[in-house]
Amino acid sequence: MYRSAGVAMAWNVFRFCTALRGLGSIMILLVLAIVGVTYYAVVLCNYGPALLTGGGTTLAAFAVLLLFHFLLAMLLWSYFSVVFTDPGSVPPNWNLDFDVERGETAPLATSEFSSQMNSQQSVALGNTANPRVRYCRKCNQLKPPRCHHCSVCGRCVLKMDHHCVWVVNCVGALNYKYFLLFLFYTFLETTLVTLSLLPHFIAFFSDVEIPGSPAALATTFLTFVLNLAFSLSVFGFMIMHISLVSANTTTIEAYEKKTTPHWIYDLGRKRNFAQVFGNDKKYWFIPAYSEEDLRRIPALQGLDYPVRPDFDGQEL
Repeated sequence: MYRSAGVAMAWNVFRFCTALRGLGSIMILLVLAIVGVTYYAVVLCNYGPALLTGGGTTLAAFAVLLLFHFLLAMLLWSYFSVVFTDPGSVPPNWNLDFDVERGETAPLATSEFSSQMNSQQSVALGNTANPRVRYCRKCNQLKPPRCHHCSVCGRCVLKMDHHCVWVVNCVGALNYKYFLLFLFYTFLETTLVTLSLLPHFIAFFSDVEIPGSPAALATTFLTFVLNLAFSLSVFGFMIMHISLVSANTTTIEAYEKKTTPHWIYDLGRKRNFAQVFGNDKKYWFIPAYSEEDLRRIPALQGLDYPVRPDFDGQEL
């Protein structure tokens, strides 16, 4: 009886994950709707008309609108880069051809590799005697280091961080930087909107007569509240991911390694940062990588990760 209940619960969780796929277009439309309401409130209702007043007000309005449009362009560029970039899939017939246990990239010996491949079935049945071999029972394939299976996408994702319903995609090795930039520009944009609409919000609670139609006033009020809420929540989320990048870990790995005293992929903050953003400073703030970084930093491809030189055989 107890076993049947457990099976039923697992099935319900799986169906819940599958149902999240249907949120795809809805979440993208929701994001665009929030952007549209914000644009209407800031540009059309408040700072656009202020351009026609002349004097210092015009200069201030021009500066706000210039910064607003720049941040909005960067936000949307980063957002759609996360949405449309594959986070990283396991190549067909991928095999583990380097010794991550010893922290070396040299090929395994023939006997070792044959033994490893012959152990796939035993790993699938739950035998984890060889910590280098990781096997996905759902995809029926070996998993590269730092790879995890996503129940929503229904596949293994390289260096998976989490599945984000806001971007309708997994956040993994190939789009993690774009996701961080999306958080960064969202925080800057929502903070700018909050500060620029703060005088208008305060005016709601004063005796001063506020010009504008009721619809424009209501939209301004709603936009201020929405952007304040997003600014505060995204700030906390961004701080969390900054700490993850500094330790060269992911949300999933941070949970898994609670009992691990030393993280084998922690190479120091500078090298950890480079494994996400690259070394070319010109590309740090845009959702793209230089060809040289892609060629010289294997971690950006999601399959090969250097480990700490003092790694002494700790299990993965």
